[in-house]
Amino acid sequence: AMKPGEPIILMGPTGQPTEIVKKETVLLAGGGLGNAVLFSIARAFKGLGGRVLYFAGYRRGEDLFKRDDIERWTDEIVWCTDGGSPIDPGRPQDRYFRGNVVQAMHAYGTGKLGGPPAIPLREVHRIIAIGSDGMMNAVREARHGVLAPLLDPKHLAIGSINSPMQCMMKEVCAQCLQKHKDPVTGKETLVFSCFNQDQDLDRVD
Repeated sequence: AMKPGEPIILMGPTGQPTEIVKKETVLLAGGGLGNAVLFSIARAFKGLGGRVLYFAGYRRGEDLFKRDDIERWTDEIVWCTDGGSPIDPGRPQDRYFRGNVVQAMHAYGTGKLGGPPAIPLREVHRIIAIGSDGMMNAVREARHGVLAPLLDPKHLAIGSINSPMQCMMKEVCAQCLQKHKDPVTGKETLVFSCFNQDQDLDRVD
């Protein structure tokens, strides 16, 4: 309906970018379409001298995309699939696991994927999980369960809350409200996740 030369205004999210820290060892856990975002985060960490351990989860091996970009900006990858075709590692240091991301992390950390891990989980300073709510919640719970003996107790864990947004003007329509629960006091609060999608994984409901 528009005519050539007619001016338009585009509105979109204006939230905070992902925090990237220099020379940090980071674990990225991606589920499905979450992997479409994580390779650029990996590139940013590598650009600042960091080390990147990547757990890339897919329902099927056929769903893999952007493989070259993922490999280019990571030190080590553990490919994970629930079903379908397996993913053959393209580099000597990479591994493959049939199962979910949490199971793969445990197998990696306990040396069950063939030899000692190149980046021990205890050296990870930051975990960033992007995927379904079920996947991110599984990572959250595993950090205090089966993965706890393998991780640095002081690591930081972030979940990316990709909630719906209709107003495109930030903190107006309230479609992006996310409930938080303080892990110590149990106090509940609400935040606008459009302002910052990256949130403390232990506080996200």
